[in-house]
Amino acid sequence: MIAGSDATQPDLVTIRTFASEFEANIAKSALEAFGINCITSRDDCGGQRPHLTMTGGIQLVVRFADAEQAEEVLTSQAEEENRRTESNSL
Repeated sequence: MIAGSDATQPDLVTIRTFASEFEANIAKSALEAFGINCITSRDDCGGQRPHLTMTGGIQLVVRFADAEQAEEVLTSQAEEENRRTESNSL
């Protein structure tokens, strides 16, 4: 924990879990475009057992302080994608 921080709050939180690395990287890029630092995390034994990602997914992790803004960015990104999909189907 950071000195002086609230010990009840974690420093890092998982805000989304994705089924594919492609989806996780799109979300990661969106957050980075807004200046939100983030990482992806997976439990695949250092790449030795990639099949483990299928059950645990790929987590998108941000600082606790950035979690709310990160959720807003990802939600607006999803809404924009839905609008594009709907307008293309007309």
